[in-house]
Amino acid sequence: MPSTDASSPALVDRLQRSAFDYFRLYTHAETGLVADTSLPGSPSSIATTGFGLSSYPVAVERGWMSREEAAGIVLKTLRFFAGCDTGSHPEATGHRGFYYHFLAMHDGRRVWHSELSTIDTALLIAGVLTAGAYFDGADPVETELRDTARALYERVDWRWALNKGDTLSMGWKTGRFIRHRWRGYNEALLLYIMALASPTYPIPPESYAAYTASYQWLGFEGIDYLHAGPLFIHLFSHAWVDFEGIHDAYMREKGIDYVENTRRAIKVQQAYARHNPHGYIGYTENVWGLTACDGPSARRRLQGGRRQHFVGYSARGAPFGPDDGTLAPWAPLSCLPFDREAAMNGLTTILETYPNLLTDGRFPGSFNPTVVGPTAEGWIDERCVGLDQGLLVMMIENARTGLIWRLMRDNPIICEGLRRAGFTGGWLSAERPASSAA
Repeated sequence: MPSTDASSPALVDRLQRSAFDYFRLYTHAETGLVADTSLPGSPSSIATTGFGLSSYPVAVERGWMSREEAAGIVLKTLRFFAGCDTGSHPEATGHRGFYYHFLAMHDGRRVWHSELSTIDTALLIAGVLTAGAYFDGADPVETELRDTARALYERVDWRWALNKGDTLSMGWKTGRFIRHRWRGYNEALLLYIMALASPTYPIPPESYAAYTASYQWLGFEGIDYLHAGPLFIHLFSHAWVDFEGIHDAYMREKGIDYVENTRRAIKVQQAYARHNPHGYIGYTENVWGLTACDGPSARRRLQGGRRQHFVGYSARGAPFGPDDGTLAPWAPLSCLPFDREAAMNGLTTILETYPNLLTDGRFPGSFNPTVVGPTAEGWIDERCVGLDQGLLVMMIENARTGLIWRLMRDNPIICEGLRRAGFTGGWLSAERPASSAA
């Protein structure tokens, strides 16, 4: 088993800086929108833009760019969303405060017939609120930035997205809501927290109870936890919210918090990879990371001569799959705030075993060493994915200084949303300023 040696901090430094550089390279100069991936012609993802907005405070604190430059880029992005077309027609940027999942980089028009996405809007708005919390200066740029951030949050009609139901719809497509709703444990935890706190269009606390009603508590190899297969579900909301020591009704009953649950999910990933029920190449306790990502497509030849059909993008997960041998090499490092040993052992083993993964210091979205390829890495995703890079920037910083968590602990919107969801204890019990949502 590799150990974290003296070079590890410098390695993590380089990876965090390279991850942030994604946003320097793939942000449109006029709109401030961030490309979904590094592929030429990639449209913007509003969720990736949210992760980018949250990464600029890290860049300032790390000395990678000046506060003035960062504030200027963030304000440009916020001005774009404040002034964009929010009509009900198919080519608009958004509607009722929500935005379409994928937008044209140069003008923000909807592309790919994408949905008006509730979760991706939530991730965007989380970035908006993070930037608004960090840039707290009295100068005109930072003052406008904060005012615009608050206005963007307050115009999201979360109540409309209930679509007369008890839980939030996953989205809307120019005239009709998507049939599926956000229920059970998933990345929408953050979505509900922000929707509950709205001073303009709040959803009722009963909606959060309905969301958690279909949680599944499961066991795997002696590990009992709140189940979600893809690893990213155990990380995305945590990138912004510090769940250490605070509990909603469900977690109070189970006697753990969501942070401990994520630690257990990491152990499940490791145990599953160690067990390796399908016999894929490379899986070990230190090489893991089943999550939503792209993968090989069509039939491919595997190591050993057999062939297997692949489906491309899939929400891969442990311990119940799907699993086709495709792993996210950035996944262990993104777990740094929760299990440092697992994160660093995973990082060093992956880089030692698969030295051709990094491009310009950044991880690709995924790889599959079971597929026959020119190197030990097998199949490698040709793209860097903005969501992955933003998650790394934020999680590394949370592990080191807690910057994003601290900003959100002091944010009355997040505090109010947590309280309305029934969270109590820990840092949330401290006296804090009340939100105007109260």
